[in-house]
Amino acid sequence: MKNWEAAYLAGIIDGEGSITLTRMHKTEHRRPCITIASSDKELLIYIQSLTGGTVNKKKNYKPDLHKDSFTLNIKKKETVLFVLKSISPYLRIEKKRTRALWILEHYEKVTLRNGKYNPESLKKKLLFEKLFFQL
Repeated sequence: MKNWEAAYLAGIIDGEGSITLTRMHKTEHRRPCITIASSDKELLIYIQSLTGGTVNKKKNYKPDLHKDSFTLNIKKKETVLFVLKSISPYLRIEKKRTRALWILEHYEKVTLRNGKYNPESLKKKLLFEKLFFQL
């Protein structure tokens, strides 16, 4: 990703995106996720070409009043970390920049590759999640 593309993507995420931790399944720990919502599918497809991820159409309950809208979800760990590293210098919304830097600095330190946590490592993982949502 070129610098100008990272800066552009940071602006889109500042305006229409979210940087959060989410669960894929009820029983697993949270993982980083970047989500961008828009009624402009072409924009999301362009961003998807830079980052990967999945574009989904959201249910439109009142099509006579509202445009169709779409969501780009980026959930693959390596991709999320790459995108956050690329865009973090350009993020202008303090909360989003802080969340991106928190994930980049701490996520891999508290996340075990095999997902099997001993009591001490589990405590660190849960504290990481708790502090993230307090940012």
